[in-house]
Amino acid sequence: MRLLVSTLVGGLLLGGIGLSAAPAAAQTLNIGPGGVTVDPRSPRERAMDREIRREERYRAQERRERYERRRDYRAGRGCRTVTETRDTPRGQVRRTTRVCD
Repeated sequence: MRLLVSTLVGGLLLGGIGLSAAPAAAQTLNIGPGGVTVDPRSPRERAMDREIRREERYRAQERRERYERRRDYRAGRGCRTVTETRDTPRGQVRRTTRVCD
């Protein structure tokens, strides 16, 4: 009898630990045309990845603008530089754009 009770208690403890170790908010379940996908990242990690992708798009835009500035300079257009500064959770981001009149 003692063996049966200790086995049941041990099984419940081990089973309960496995279920409660991963919080439900740490996963995202997506059902789409490609099937079902599970994202095991935490909300914080997903937010950081979004911020990184946003910065990569910003850098790509800067490269395009740099190319356009060179093209405008060679064409002899009158252009000026406008700098915007904004605060993000990861620090200040300075954005320089070229405005040609």
